[in-house]
Amino acid sequence: MAKMKKKQQNEKLYCPYCGRLAVLRPAEYVYGKRNLNPDNYLYVCSGYPSCDSYIGVHKKSMRPMGTLANGDLRHKRIEAHRALNKVVQTGIMTKYGVYIWLQNRLCLREKDMHIGMFSEYRCEETIRECNALMESYTKTNRISPREKKTMAA
Repeated sequence: MAKMKKKQQNEKLYCPYCGRLAVLRPAEYVYGKRNLNPDNYLYVCSGYPSCDSYIGVHKKSMRPMGTLANGDLRHKRIEAHRALNKVVQTGIMTKYGVYIWLQNRLCLREKDMHIGMFSEYRCEETIRECNALMESYTKTNRISPREKKTMAA
């Protein structure tokens, strides 16, 4: 077990865009004064800011939450999370349930069902599947126009 932890800590992370090494930095390095939590850290491409890829880390383990992402991919991942959250907030499924459902819809293994690992294509598929589910739910449950507005927000 100790060997496994040591190995994980020594693994190097490389940028998928430019191939440079990623380095662990305080989030303030990227966000500046917009940084809302001084305890947050990111793996940032050593070519930053010309190469704008980074990923957040888990607070306790300092392991990356996914793969390094440029601005376009980060935006898609945010949209994918929002689409999943709408399904949960509407009460169609629990958070756990929506992840199991999506895992089946996208034919993914459980270990691959993490938006931080998704490509733009997977994010778009996630958004499409969630939107289709919401539309189907809206039609079959005769949701009022007011509720539809809330769901679209």
